[in-house]
Amino acid sequence: MKVSFLGGGGTKLYLPRRGAESDNRRTSRLMMVSAAVQIQDRPTKMVLGKAMHTTLSTTEEMRALLVPIKGENKESKYKDNWFDLLAIHYLTKAIQATTGTSNEKQGYEGLVEAAVMISKKHGTKAQQNLVIQALQKAFPVAILTMIKILLPPSTFTREFFAAFTTLFFPWLIGLCEVRESEVKGKTEKNVVYIPKCRFLESTNCVGMCTNLCKIPSQSFIQDSLGMPVYMNPNFEDMSCEMIFGQQAPTDDPSLKQPCYHKSCIAKQTHGVNCS
Repeated sequence: MKVSFLGGGGTKLYLPRRGAESDNRRTSRLMMVSAAVQIQDRPTKMVLGKAMHTTLSTTEEMRALLVPIKGENKESKYKDNWFDLLAIHYLTKAIQATTGTSNEKQGYEGLVEAAVMISKKHGTKAQQNLVIQALQKAFPVAILTMIKILLPPSTFTREFFAAFTTLFFPWLIGLCEVRESEVKGKTEKNVVYIPKCRFLESTNCVGMCTNLCKIPSQSFIQDSLGMPVYMNPNFEDMSCEMIFGQQAPTDDPSLKQPCYHKSCIAKQTHGVNCS
């Protein structure tokens, strides 16, 4: 690479040439990048290759180019379809019927508000029991019993539950996918991976995640469907794994996780005691 400096403040940059080419071909492959840089408030002009030409007049304009990169951490956007809204409304009403509460909010906000009311009025054990009761109201016992009888624990059942969850429950937990794990020395597609849990993201509350989602869901699925499941949330990035066929460990590390004391939405906005 050859670089030459011009007296007028410009810079010429010549790309490497191929030794075996003729002068004409060398000339056609020559690309010059010229830059005129001035100090203080004068504009900065950059020419990159043949296609990009950007003029930046201030440092703030240069910083503005970085905004889209930081935007990757913004809250997820959800577009609930008619089925999602129907399911959200149905579960919300089941929770409200169990707790004797109501609220005016619509869609997922209404579901979160119903969960918040449980957290504000009841202790942790009562919260878990109320959610289990609400789930039992939402799903007819006859159907649950039939599933339990027809689908005893097996490789097929574990993989079926994982696939079923990714198809019919993104409205509740967020976008998710099936992943593999090893069960008794064999690889199975029995794990549901949730990159960012919708409920946890909506509340930013470890206590609500644990007492209103993780523990009651594990108990309900095992008792009603006969399928052990371990929900393993990652409170650093708000992801979660649902591992069908695996029992939750007795010394579950997620139960020792303190809440996000400075950013817990449920505590700051609704006064939930999640400590």
